[in-house]
Amino acid sequence: MEFTQENIDALKINEVDIMKKIAGELNIQLQQVSAVVSLVEEGCTIPFISRYRKEKHGSLDEVQVRDCDHLFKSYKNLEERRLEILKGVFNQNKLTESLYKAIMSATTMTELEDLWAPFKKKKRTRGMIAIEKGLDALADAMLVLDEKSLEEKAKEFVKENTETPELSVKSVEDALTGAKDIIAERVSQDTNNRAFVHDLYIKTGEIVTKGIVPEGQTEEIAQKTSTYQMYWDYKEPLSQVKPHRILAINRAERENALEVTINIDVDQAVELLQKKTEIHNKYHTDAIEDGVVRLLSPAVVREIRSDESDEADNHGIGIFSENLRNLLMSQPIKGSRVLGVDPGIRTGTKCAALDETGKYLGYFLIKQVADPNGAYNALNEAIDKYDIQVVAVGNGTGSQEVQAIVSKVIQENYKDVMFTVVDESGASVYSASDIAREEFPELDLTVRGAISMGRRLQDPLSELVKIDPKAIGVGLYQHDVNQKKLGEMLDEVVGSVVNNVGVNLNTASFSLLKYVSGINASTAKKIVAYRDANGKIYSREDLKKVPGLGPKAFEQCAGFLKIAESTDPLDNTWVHPENYNAARELLPFIQKKEKITTDLVKKVSSEYSIGETTVTDIIDELQKPNRDPRSEYPAPIMQK
Repeated sequence: MEFTQENIDALKINEVDIMKKIAGELNIQLQQVSAVVSLVEEGCTIPFISRYRKEKHGSLDEVQVRDCDHLFKSYKNLEERRLEILKGVFNQNKLTESLYKAIMSATTMTELEDLWAPFKKKKRTRGMIAIEKGLDALADAMLVLDEKSLEEKAKEFVKENTETPELSVKSVEDALTGAKDIIAERVSQDTNNRAFVHDLYIKTGEIVTKGIVPEGQTEEIAQKTSTYQMYWDYKEPLSQVKPHRILAINRAERENALEVTINIDVDQAVELLQKKTEIHNKYHTDAIEDGVVRLLSPAVVREIRSDESDEADNHGIGIFSENLRNLLMSQPIKGSRVLGVDPGIRTGTKCAALDETGKYLGYFLIKQVADPNGAYNALNEAIDKYDIQVVAVGNGTGSQEVQAIVSKVIQENYKDVMFTVVDESGASVYSASDIAREEFPELDLTVRGAISMGRRLQDPLSELVKIDPKAIGVGLYQHDVNQKKLGEMLDEVVGSVVNNVGVNLNTASFSLLKYVSGINASTAKKIVAYRDANGKIYSREDLKKVPGLGPKAFEQCAGFLKIAESTDPLDNTWVHPENYNAARELLPFIQKKEKITTDLVKKVSSEYSIGETTVTDIIDELQKPNRDPRSEYPAPIMQK
């Protein structure tokens, strides 16, 4: 390709190639990827696409739909950066054929940024200076000529530049040195070389850590008192190191507690690359060694550290996401009067009674260690007074002692009452939050914590969405991973769970509504304000009266918002309003428990211009309306 402004400007991102790559990675059809990408560009959300546009994308599940979206955005960002770098190098008049090939074949952002790095600096590289001196032709000759012929050829490049003295080539030796610098940079820019050295280092390299002795301490004391004792004098093959160890090592390095190095055999890399290359002279041999030792090897080591950290981040975030999903999908214990118990020792244990809907009834304090008899009597009296059916005990400090007293009270006095232990992660964050103050302005934050314990049992999802997902404490190393990536992923998980479970439009809080497909924080506030001003919303159609909720937002959110008070039973199902006419034709057959034939499915599909998959989904929903996916997850363990 000729490097002209016209040709460079003509370079465009090929989105079809990106989609083909994604289809191959996910083992799905190109048309399916294309459908997801198009729907996202139209403003559709992942939950909406997954549930209500199955015909378009061939019934991909939510994970596949989300992967298509993530990968397309990621690869498109890579291609945009590739073009930016190409144009940046071209604008500096430094784009060569080998550099163009390297930029176009780079597969990661790290590779691209390494190629771009020399051009960001004001200081030119040795190879750049050599090219400015006109030595690139001598570098080409170095690849094919024998030693004697090359040295003879080099004489042609000796010159004096009176206008720009620094571009003069004073001797044959200077000419050959410049040509070697060009070859060295070509070696380091070659993506095949980079991949080869990367694989070699992963197979044979080690991560090595050494403890740093703080000033004023002996090494013996420093090692004994270090949080990172196991890594004080530690090494492990790169191919075997586990993600959680990378996270711990990275944290220690940030805290200046460990010195971290990657132990690799550079000489082996040089030798193997030289063997792979057809070499005709010692200068080429030296250039390869210089390219590997000075440029390629350090870049590959940086990439390995970066890749190991990214993989550890992704592994950690994946575990945290799964933990959060399992917590949010805990089975609710609805319709039970609950006593929420927030254990404490120094300040006592806070207890709050709630009715079947989570309404606050009353509060008291017990001291299970200082006054166990008093605690017994107070619990006994409260269970009787508020007609408590389940006691929810937080799992914090003092929980074991409280559980023992609660168990004794129940066994001795109430055969139908049970208790269970509730995870109290993030409860203190909620108690002091603006949301908690708005809900219970007259109550102390310690009381709010006890209320939260009870409500987490009654409806974990509705209660936990009030807390920043990162504050729920979903993983051991959560503060060591990329916080932006973690926040985005956990928000996705909350949104996914909320839209899988569905939301009661008239009881949902702002915190819950803002995660619904098509609804943002601003729209959620408007829905709550509309409810406050006008009372309950009695149909999905009435949603259109909410200020700022336009046609697209209605399309995206309507199916996920349930209205139990509606006169139209479809408003309390997963059936989308766009398919109500089809559902009304099917409903009599289901109410009469008649068999739904394939002919009927085809007839409805044809008459209402919807796919047979959608018709089948409507039938499934009408036969078993409002199935709660949380019923498939473990229920709280009830104890006596």
